[in-house]
Amino acid sequence: MIYLDYAATTPLKKEVLDKMMPYLTENYFNASSFYNVASNTKVDIDNARLEVAKLLNTEPDEIYFTSCGTESDNWALKGYAYANKHKGKHIITSQIEHHAILHSCEYLEKQGFEVTYLKPDEYGVISTECLKKAIREDTILISIMFANNEIGTIEPIKELAEIANEKKIAFHTDAVQAVGHVNIDVKDLGVSMLSLSGHKFGGPKGIGVLYIKRGTLIHNFMHGGAQERGRRAGTENVAEIIGLTEALKISVADIEKESKRLKELQNKLISRIEKEIPNSKLNGHREKRLPNNVNFSFEFIEGEGILIFLDLAGICASSGSACTSGSLDPSHVLLGIGLPHEIAHGSVRLTLGETTTEEDIDYTVDKLKEIVQRLRDMSPLYEK
Repeated sequence: MIYLDYAATTPLKKEVLDKMMPYLTENYFNASSFYNVASNTKVDIDNARLEVAKLLNTEPDEIYFTSCGTESDNWALKGYAYANKHKGKHIITSQIEHHAILHSCEYLEKQGFEVTYLKPDEYGVISTECLKKAIREDTILISIMFANNEIGTIEPIKELAEIANEKKIAFHTDAVQAVGHVNIDVKDLGVSMLSLSGHKFGGPKGIGVLYIKRGTLIHNFMHGGAQERGRRAGTENVAEIIGLTEALKISVADIEKESKRLKELQNKLISRIEKEIPNSKLNGHREKRLPNNVNFSFEFIEGEGILIFLDLAGICASSGSACTSGSLDPSHVLLGIGLPHEIAHGSVRLTLGETTTEEDIDYTVDKLKEIVQRLRDMSPLYEK
């Protein structure tokens, strides 16, 4: 099997599993219990929180553990909107956000909030001028993702957040895809809130983080016990908190070397496809993109057909976000950057990771060439 869907999820690192195992077996205690052995577990969570804070260049009391990136996004948007609706009810986001953001915004619109959806350029970039024009007197929150999960484009988050800060508007970024590939320094970025998810960088599924800058007024999203300093109820998922922390440490330590390696593989994959498969189009920004993301549209055919034949060839890929894999509609991201429906339908996303080799790239392109030609030979559009 050749796995080229690292944007959907990543394999759990062996070192991470080793760190988690004691908390799944002998050290199974509820961290909120009173007795001493449970208190030791609570200390381990506190140490993990401190480590995550260091890696993001912030303070431990600004780090909150959640169940995933989707929960972090929901908490950031809904929690902040409800807590600050007395200041205004206008929110700004982009047309190409993850559905955790878009659906949260749609929900908030039903609750009386207004949302402006910024249109990106043809490469998926949200410009500072576009943001400036959208800001109103009643704007309370801006949410723009750090790097797009489908086309890999990296947004100018620091510049966008600077505009928000000048207007005293809170700024949230969904950094789920960026963590592990791009150095994240929340103080340097100037963001108010940031979301991440453990399973995108070699950690376990079911654990995420929401960074909330000190002084940010936000309602609780989960109600119940006093966990997470009274801000997010629910029994602490100790093993996965430890796992996320270890995975983040490994990813940050290896980021320069691994990003360089992936970039070389990415360049080879893009180059071969462009040279050897006619009527193919790279989606996303050519330079300002994640080092592991390759998204192509192939004219005259549909992406689902390509994926089926890739699967039969032992290659795991996708046509976009795993969260929308059951939808028959073309990607909202590709439509958002201006692709017509018929070309957006013929798109495939290949995302690389730690197991990807140069041989994998060559095999994939060889198979892709055969598959695309086979499907085009059956396509009446190609015949015309």
